[in-house]
Amino acid sequence: MKSCAVSLATNTTAFGDEEKMAARKASCESKDGSLSLTAEEREALGGLDSLLFGLIKLHEDGARIKTLLGKAVCCYESLILKAEGKVESDFFCQLGHFNLLLEDYPKALSAYQRYYSLQSDYWKNAAFLYGLGLVYFYYNAFHWAIKAFQEVLYVDPSFCRAKEIHLRLGLMFKVNTDYESSLKHFQLALIDCNPCTLSSIEIQFHIAHLYETQRKYHSAKEAYEQLLQTENLPVQIKATVLQHLGWMHHNVDLLGDKATKESYAIQYLQKSLEADPNSGQSWYFLGRCYSSIGKVQDAFVSYRQSIDKSEASADTWCSIGVLYQQQNQPMDALQAYICAVQLDHGHAAAWVDLGTLYESCNQPQDAIKCYLNATRSRNCNNTCTLVGRIKFLQAYKVHHPNIEPVLGLSQTPVSQQSLPVHMITSSQVDCLSSPAKKKRTSSPTKHLEQLHTNKDNLNPAQNLMLEQLESQFLLMQQELQKGPSSHFSRPNDEQCLFSTGPAQYLQAASTGIQKQTGLQTMPANSVTQGDALNHLSSHIATSGGQGVTFTKENKLAGSRSLVPAISRHAGDTPNGGSVVKGLSNHVQQRMAEPVCSTNHEDCTSPNLLVSDNPQISALLIGKTNESVGTAACDQVNNIHPALHTKTNNSDACSLSSVIATTTPSPKPTEQTTDGVNSLKSPHSRLYTVRREALQNLQNSKNPDLPLIRHKSGPQIIPSMSASIYSSSTEVLKACRNLGKNGLSNSCILLDKCPPPRPPISPYPPLPKDKLNPPTPSIYLENKRDAFFPPLHQFCTNPKNPVTVIRGLAGALKLDLGLFSTKTLVEANNEHTVEVRTQLLQPADENWDPTGTRKIWRCESNRSHTTIAKYAQYQASSFQESLREENEKRMQHKEYLDNESTSSDFSGEKKKGPFKTIKFGTNIDLSDYKKWKLQLHELTKLPAFVRVVSAGNLLSHVGHTILGMNTVQLYMKVPGSRTPGHQENNNFCSVNINIGPGDCEWFVVPEDYWGVLNDFCVKNNLNFLMSNWWPNLEELYEANVPVYRFLQRPGDLVWINAGTVHWVQAVGWCNNIAWNVGPLTACQYKLAVERYEWNKLQSVKSVVPMIHLSWNMARNIKVSDPKLFEMIKYCLLKVLNQCQTLREALITAGKEIIWHGRTNDEPAHYCSICEVEVFNLLFVSNESNSQKTYIVHCQDCAQKANGNLDNFVVLEQYKMDDLIQVYDQFTLVSEISI
Repeated sequence: MKSCAVSLATNTTAFGDEEKMAARKASCESKDGSLSLTAEEREALGGLDSLLFGLIKLHEDGARIKTLLGKAVCCYESLILKAEGKVESDFFCQLGHFNLLLEDYPKALSAYQRYYSLQSDYWKNAAFLYGLGLVYFYYNAFHWAIKAFQEVLYVDPSFCRAKEIHLRLGLMFKVNTDYESSLKHFQLALIDCNPCTLSSIEIQFHIAHLYETQRKYHSAKEAYEQLLQTENLPVQIKATVLQHLGWMHHNVDLLGDKATKESYAIQYLQKSLEADPNSGQSWYFLGRCYSSIGKVQDAFVSYRQSIDKSEASADTWCSIGVLYQQQNQPMDALQAYICAVQLDHGHAAAWVDLGTLYESCNQPQDAIKCYLNATRSRNCNNTCTLVGRIKFLQAYKVHHPNIEPVLGLSQTPVSQQSLPVHMITSSQVDCLSSPAKKKRTSSPTKHLEQLHTNKDNLNPAQNLMLEQLESQFLLMQQELQKGPSSHFSRPNDEQCLFSTGPAQYLQAASTGIQKQTGLQTMPANSVTQGDALNHLSSHIATSGGQGVTFTKENKLAGSRSLVPAISRHAGDTPNGGSVVKGLSNHVQQRMAEPVCSTNHEDCTSPNLLVSDNPQISALLIGKTNESVGTAACDQVNNIHPALHTKTNNSDACSLSSVIATTTPSPKPTEQTTDGVNSLKSPHSRLYTVRREALQNLQNSKNPDLPLIRHKSGPQIIPSMSASIYSSSTEVLKACRNLGKNGLSNSCILLDKCPPPRPPISPYPPLPKDKLNPPTPSIYLENKRDAFFPPLHQFCTNPKNPVTVIRGLAGALKLDLGLFSTKTLVEANNEHTVEVRTQLLQPADENWDPTGTRKIWRCESNRSHTTIAKYAQYQASSFQESLREENEKRMQHKEYLDNESTSSDFSGEKKKGPFKTIKFGTNIDLSDYKKWKLQLHELTKLPAFVRVVSAGNLLSHVGHTILGMNTVQLYMKVPGSRTPGHQENNNFCSVNINIGPGDCEWFVVPEDYWGVLNDFCVKNNLNFLMSNWWPNLEELYEANVPVYRFLQRPGDLVWINAGTVHWVQAVGWCNNIAWNVGPLTACQYKLAVERYEWNKLQSVKSVVPMIHLSWNMARNIKVSDPKLFEMIKYCLLKVLNQCQTLREALITAGKEIIWHGRTNDEPAHYCSICEVEVFNLLFVSNESNSQKTYIVHCQDCAQKANGNLDNFVVLEQYKMDDLIQVYDQFTLVSEISI
């Protein structure tokens, strides 16, 4: 687990102001030209570090501090220059803090990186990690900001700015579409009573919106309504909450019948507009609601208001086009759709509607092109239907070659046309907003008249536009003389409500079109992210193609508003299907890829200018450093990113696609009284780019500079002088000597170990012919073979990630029929079954639901049923499969003929539609009374694979852990998937196939889990919590070996500690599985490492390793020196923590109440952060009086109530008992169980 190189190419003159820099330098020069700080200034600076970021109002009452910081920076730079960079590492850490407080992010990052390169135990410095995380957050380098913030919470769970960290983690996980992690961190921020950038109301809004994003609509509705009950609710938040409630009622069928829903939706949106009448988004939503109930004129007025109040939107123009089309105004509809696709070329709904318009006007060729454009969009969710339509139109063209076009755009492919943006006068734009002018005559005619009038003064582009309009108008007139198309027919008594076409609106939209198409100042894929909270934006498409954009105009340092404002982005789906699209799409498509590739090649670093003085820059960068040279690239390539991209020659790097100078944050006086700003327009200040700054960065010509590594400083956690061979008395004496120096930390790894990190891919990489290794398999012929000791040794050998024991059931004469579906129904037909609804796909592939591209995310939605009902489904699935097989056999020849004669369809290969299947999983067989026969049958197994045995670590936990030290059953139909994972806490796993069908397994050795974790991060997935199915092609490209084999009925699969695996059923079958923990150093080491990694990732460890370690010390004797040392060290650390905490509570006057433990009492976890709590339990007074004993850890208790007045402390073990266990746990020569 090694760190990663990071470097930053920047030109400080591009980001800073030279005059201000000169003034700053002048301010800290004395008369004799020397630079110095007074004793008072040094004392004041001693209390300034990253922890004060956002709390010092530099723009308001912090002018004195700002001046002092500026002087300090000058003095530090001068000292560094005089010493030629040979100063203590803390100099650079402090310099980073000062620059961070001055919001000089490039220089802050440079100084932090220099500190990292000099300080080997940087990870002990929480203030450094926090500051670095803030800088990464500013640059929207979320992956690295998350790592830095997680390490802060890991090394110091009681960190005073933990609430701010949880807030920012929640925001970043929300952008990355990891909604469960986001929700957890928002909730952790909400319970913390310390100050934070956002108010509690704003955090509650984010939580409500997360429920909505996850389609938990009832929870979202309840949370929104609860917000509306809040006293003194800020106006902007109120408007946004009402907007969300209105749009939810319009879209979500679960909230009532159509009439009731639309009525509520309109009421909510009208109230939202009362609170914020300038919200173009709310006007648009109101227009959609009016359109759905047939109030066309009201809808059109609302759309017009939307365009007046906000920037041009593809959704709005698409909806206007639909209204025109419904009113039999195809020319106006055409122009509206053109506006939509110009604003957003990937707007699938607009392309589909435009294709439908062309098709209705007998222009199949253009319709085909529109449909093809729709299928290429990521937002298209009806690809299969469109493909069928394309094939139909292609066949239609063959039989009707002489089709007379109507709309006149068939001469040029739609995708290549210069779509017209009509130039109209300002008076016409003014008429747009005037209700009195609504009933003007046809706008295309008026526009033609104006162009004819000024024909002699037109430029070439306008002449071309005139010709197009003339041809369109003539063709349209010809078609309309034939009679209106049934597609556009309307009641005879209904007059045309829209005499004005969208041409009048196009001028107003042209600016937005230029910004959002190829006319922008830089490519869309290179627009940078500026201040992350200024520019946090996301898109979550809903049934109408709408979404939510997160925007904040103020920097975190001074403002307190980050409330989502709903954005309008592509995807009006005609069928009203609800599509949730990740927030990351709006952010990550503009993020540059790091220079260091996965295989650590081409790790180059650009210049890192950190001062106006080139000498200081060179010193801060550091001269040739043995630990940071090119040879160290592999060592430093795993922690923090290079925020730049490669140039064409792969030698120079640039920040042009990642970092841009953004608009300065407004002063506090510009904020509203309620503290909520910039909620009106999602595009108000997103991605502001200073062009000259980017050009300066692009012109950087210094490619051959050393890599800068990232490390950290003060607030160091002290090491303990006592060793595992010390007596308990010496240990407690040593921990008393530590006093209160250092940070609280519950880590049970060695003091010298940095926070856990995923391993890098083993080196050297395997040759390609070794990436499909044969699976280790043992064939058993009799019972003696099953109990042969070398079998145990072979399975637990770390070199064998998986072992298949063939013929186990036959050799041991196991009655597998006891686990058959028929027997299970007879035994307990009402027993609960967890059901996972999945898509039936090939085992070695995983496609998105539309079948357009391979993805890692695996759809697996949870519900519940009973064994009897699932058995019925399993049987009916088998019968249905037989029928389908017979039908396929009968239609096979016709199918082949159709495939051979089908028309070609340009685009990438597509799959689907996919059949939905149900997988019965996690069926608990722990109740011995219910499943006596089944559990007794498993006692025939060899000891090392039994559910309960003395040599199984999980048998010493002392309580039940469902699915780990108990048996679980799985009921499957073909295609049922267990997504990729490692077992809980990296314990070994036993899986027996009951049959009658087979299962296909995919297995990757433990050494490569870091590579799979990287793939999950790349695909916005949580390695530990998300459902993912690896892409085999990508694994092979990354030189990851994959074992692949079939598990037949009666076969036992042994998954070794830490092995990554995923499984798919080939046929109809049942499986039983459980975990075991061999008494080996390897198993314990991997379990502890995962325990700590889970803590870093804020994920609950199912196995309580501290509790287990103390039970192991009580119950077993250990002869393996490595295993003994690890267990003993864990005991030492915990003994130290218990004694230190106990004495601190007594000193503070807090009473410790004896509580004790009952038999089989489970280990305790914090009800807030879910870390294991051992011995000293913090329980609220209310919970203690009610005997519910809801446990908190020390850190969460203090965050909720700083002085712990509302908590009692319960003690479960006497210190004398723990001391006795510690002293009696010694290394023995032989294992004695």
